[in-house]
Amino acid sequence: MTVYEIITNRILEKLEKGTLPWHKPWNGEALIPKNLINKKNYRGINSLILSLQDFNSPYWLTFNQANSLNGYVKAGERGTPVVFWKRLTVEQEDSSGEITEKTIPLLRYYTVFNLMQCENIPENKIPVIEKRDIPPIKICEEMIDGMPNRPEIRKHTGDRAYYSPKEDYIGLPLRDQFKSPEEYYSTMFHELIHSTGHEKRLNRPTLVDYSPFGTTNYSKEELIAEMGACFLCGYAGIENITIDNSASYVASWLKVLKDDTKLLIIASGAAQRAVDFILNKKEVDSE
Repeated sequence: MTVYEIITNRILEKLEKGTLPWHKPWNGEALIPKNLINKKNYRGINSLILSLQDFNSPYWLTFNQANSLNGYVKAGERGTPVVFWKRLTVEQEDSSGEITEKTIPLLRYYTVFNLMQCENIPENKIPVIEKRDIPPIKICEEMIDGMPNRPEIRKHTGDRAYYSPKEDYIGLPLRDQFKSPEEYYSTMFHELIHSTGHEKRLNRPTLVDYSPFGTTNYSKEELIAEMGACFLCGYAGIENITIDNSASYVASWLKVLKDDTKLLIIASGAAQRAVDFILNKKEVDSE
């Protein structure tokens, strides 16, 4: 079984039960999954797959990392696979005998365990999780205001939220038309993720190359936007409670994911890049 299949099958298990696993909320950036040793946040598909697990600690480590701290993984515990991208330079010979170098992507996976699955980890090696006292709504506004090259946001009294790639603006109902502040901001985040695909931002093919509703490209872009919105809600510390036409979305995503096992990893990577753009993050973690 390939790495793509291992990860995709984990997500498909959730989707086939009618749930959207990337809608599991994080309680602020402090609780986003991260490695206990290097303290780096897991990103993209790794952040998603680890957030699916039912553990209260955000910290993860490999079997060997636990041993290096004189700790150990509890007997019978099942690890969680995470993936690692690496660019590999190889030499190839053409028909004339000339040797050239080619860079190819190499995808590997390894297994990590949550801190709660381990014992005897020294307390001084476990960071204290500080709860943020900044109101989540204020955080959302700061995230939106801080987005570089942000599209125009047009508020209206209609019942439709959308992003117009042609005119590069977001149309959104007035805030008091939503059932809750969380619903308003998660809807805003969904449309902001779409906007990052514009050719003057990330130039994402699933957005730039227009595809009508129901097509594979349309489903891919919606998957990216929905996952990206969830990631942003995680950074903000609010619950992502919105999903339009969830039954048809789940059915559509199930078909697409089963037809293309690489899609989930690729889509989550695209969603992570969109989130990084909105948050104006320059650094790139390795996991």
